[in-house]
Amino acid sequence: MTDTARVGALLTITNLQLRRGTREILRGVSLSVAPGEIVTLMGASGSGKTTILRCIAGLEQADGGTVEAGPCGMVFQFHCLFEHLSALDNITLAPRHVGRRDRTTSERRARQLLEQLGIGHREHALPRELSGGEAQRVAIARALAMEPPLLLMDEPTASLDPERRAELATTIRALATGGRALVITSHDEDFVERTGARVIRLADGRIAG
Repeated sequence: MTDTARVGALLTITNLQLRRGTREILRGVSLSVAPGEIVTLMGASGSGKTTILRCIAGLEQADGGTVEAGPCGMVFQFHCLFEHLSALDNITLAPRHVGRRDRTTSERRARQLLEQLGIGHREHALPRELSGGEAQRVAIARALAMEPPLLLMDEPTASLDPERRAELATTIRALATGGRALVITSHDEDFVERTGARVIRLADGRIAG
């Protein structure tokens, strides 16, 4: 069975193409991701890794091909937390204002996520008061707050020291055990090996090999 023919895939990308001016960023990328699977996109800067994530999340409009995906959450490389909001308020923002959940329910779930990620004691901290690892975990909790079956992570180890990278790899494996699929971009070979991810290597906007 080919990769794109997997039954029950949470994500299927077929012949994805994207151009910026005369430059071809993606040149016919096809892949699929099953429930509970961790997939890492690897390749040199400019190979199209982040662009694929942005197309999946609907942040980029492709010029050709299709993306079939369920609801997804995205963890950006530099976290993109709202600086004037506490960790708790960053996490509850979307459930309250997009999901129309009440404050009590939203905060209960946010606290559960913070506890699961090991930073329950930081719920009232502002982003500037968080370490890089703590901010990363708040960003993950925020992405999970809407209960997406698919989680996208762009270079999640960019601001982490080796110890925190190992902790994040453990967290990612745990997230996948409940059937959630993860698509990650990374340059970090050691981190990717620790996650147990299926690796897809990109070069010049295509899947290599």
